[in-house]
Amino acid sequence: MEDMIHVDRAMSTNQDIKISAKGVQVYYADNHAIKDVDVEIDDKTVTAFIGPSGCGKSTFLRCLNRMNDTIDICRVEGDIRIDGEDIYDPKVDPVQLRAKVGMVFQKPNPFPKSIYDNVAYGPKIHGLARNKADLDEIVEKSLRKAALWNEAKDRLQAPGTGLSGGQQQRLCIARAIATAPEVLLMDEPCSALDPIATAQVEELIDELRQTFSVVIVTHSMQQAARVSQKTAFFHLGNLVEYDDTDKIFTNPHDPRTESYISGRIG
Repeated sequence: MEDMIHVDRAMSTNQDIKISAKGVQVYYADNHAIKDVDVEIDDKTVTAFIGPSGCGKSTFLRCLNRMNDTIDICRVEGDIRIDGEDIYDPKVDPVQLRAKVGMVFQKPNPFPKSIYDNVAYGPKIHGLARNKADLDEIVEKSLRKAALWNEAKDRLQAPGTGLSGGQQQRLCIARAIATAPEVLLMDEPCSALDPIATAQVEELIDELRQTFSVVIVTHSMQQAARVSQKTAFFHLGNLVEYDDTDKIFTNPHDPRTESYISGRIG
């Protein structure tokens, strides 16, 4: 019976794996920050990365859109594929990759431009709009998807920095999805927000998984339990355990996961 369950799970996830990582190592100069990580991330699913501070979860997240390329002393080894394509292949343009793999950071960081220009920036750079009407449509669609259209539609030319913290984070989500990515990475997207804004962003994350594969790093286990279907637990640079969120939180396989979830390490 155990074997049957295992095979079923493998078959059910195999058909829609979006990101596959094998043998991933990350070094910052001599510091071995990520050690031999293997993981397969499903499409149209929210996957949470949890673990103590400094355990490698954000470092690994940044491997998925080559953000670590911007750090001189950082070296990434191993194999990471999105839809079967090796994203570290020398032929892959990191700028194009980041259009396909959007990112939202911990602190809302709108550009010092209008709300409209914040969202239009990516589509303009990547030539996704033929004319102003196209661009208007992309901006409206992205703001609607980010649940910000009703609050922003009468002030599109106002500066994005004039919005509240929660609205700024939703603007950053709109900006990230305006290039029509397939994967959305979120690095502690709610840690600078109040509880009401956090609830709005969490609700939004749940809607976004209809369209994207969402990977979220969070220091809040409650948040991981609320928003994700899959959870990966990192500890000291190792991926200790990866499974359905319910299983990780109710019946973890590894004693280190159990210790973290019950608050004994962290």
